[in-house]
Amino acid sequence: MNWFNQKQSAVLGIDISTAAIKLLELSKSGSRYRVESYAVTPLPKDAIVDKNIANADVISAAIKAAIKQSGTKLKQAAVAVSGASVMTKIITMPASLSDAEMEEQIMMEADQYVPYSLDDVNFDFEVQRVNESNPELVDVLLAASRKENVDDRVGALNQAGLKAKIVDVEAFAIENAFALLADQFEESVKGKTVAIADIGASVVALNVLQDGRTVYTREQAFGGKQLTEEIQRRYGLSYEEAGLAKKQGGLPDSYAVDVLEPFKKAMVQQIARSLQFFVSSSANRGIDSIILAGGCASITGVDKLVEQSLGVPAYIANPFVNMSLSNRVRPQGLSNDAPAMMIACGLALRSFD
Repeated sequence: MNWFNQKQSAVLGIDISTAAIKLLELSKSGSRYRVESYAVTPLPKDAIVDKNIANADVISAAIKAAIKQSGTKLKQAAVAVSGASVMTKIITMPASLSDAEMEEQIMMEADQYVPYSLDDVNFDFEVQRVNESNPELVDVLLAASRKENVDDRVGALNQAGLKAKIVDVEAFAIENAFALLADQFEESVKGKTVAIADIGASVVALNVLQDGRTVYTREQAFGGKQLTEEIQRRYGLSYEEAGLAKKQGGLPDSYAVDVLEPFKKAMVQQIARSLQFFVSSSANRGIDSIILAGGCASITGVDKLVEQSLGVPAYIANPFVNMSLSNRVRPQGLSNDAPAMMIACGLALRSFD
C-alpha cells in the first residue's frame, strides 16, 4: 500500500467528508500552482457516519457529479482516511538499513505497534529525519489503518470511474497544504507552534504543527451539522433546505442573534477545549497562532471571536491565495469554499511529490 513516497503523475485531490465531496485538480508551472478545476458536491445526511462510508452508492454518485461539475479529465485520485481510523507512531531504526530491509523489519515487529491482526491492516512508513539523540538512528513514521477504511474509499472511487493512486491520512494532507499558507502570515512559522482547527460538519479536527510538522492531532464531535439542525428545528425546514439557507441566507433577522451567535460561541469553546488537551498533554507552552479551516471557518467574524477568546492571532485558511485560476474556475466560488478545501488541496499537491 503506497501512502507516502512514490513519484506521482497528476492526481485529483478528493476529500470525502461528512457533508460533501470536495474535488480539486492543480497544475504547476515553475514554482507557481494553478487551480485547473474544482467542485463541491453536497452529501445527504447519513451517507457518512463517524467518518465511515455508510452508503457507497451515494458517495460514488456524488463523486461522479463532482467530476462532471468540475470538467476534469484526470482519472487518478488521492484520497485520505481520517485521523480517528489511523494509528501513527514514530519508531527508531538503524540509519544503515535500506528501504527493503526496513520494510522487512517493520513487518516482523509491526504486531507490537498495531492493535489489530496484520491481515486486517494496510500500513506504510516514511523515514522522517535523523534521530536527535543518536545520529546512527533514524525516526520512521509508521501509519496503519484497518483495511475496510481504505477499501471503502478506494471502492467508492472505482465505482465513480477513478483509480485511487494514493491513500493518505487527513492530518498529513493538512500539513501538506499548510506549506502553502505559511508564507501568508506576517511572521515566519520557523520555530513556531501553529494550530489548525478544521471545523467540518460533524468533527473539529485540531492539528498542531511545530516547524511545519504535525506534533499533535485530536478530533472532537462538533460541527456545522448542529447549526443546520438548529435552523431546521427552529424554522421548520427540511435538512436540505436548512443547509441551503445557512449558506445562501434568507432566514429571519433574529437568526444572527438567536441561532448563529450561540453556535459561534460553542465553536470557540470546542477549539479552546481541544487546545487545552494539547497544552496539558505535552507539557507544551501553548501556540503562537491559529488557522481556522473547514466549512465553519467561513462564518463571518469567527476569526475575531477566536482571537479575542484565545489571545493569539487567528487566520482563515485559504491555500489558493498565490495560485492562478483556469477559466473554468469561478474566483468567488473558490474563495467561499477555500477554508473547506485544505484536505483536498493537500491531496492534490501529491501530484508534485
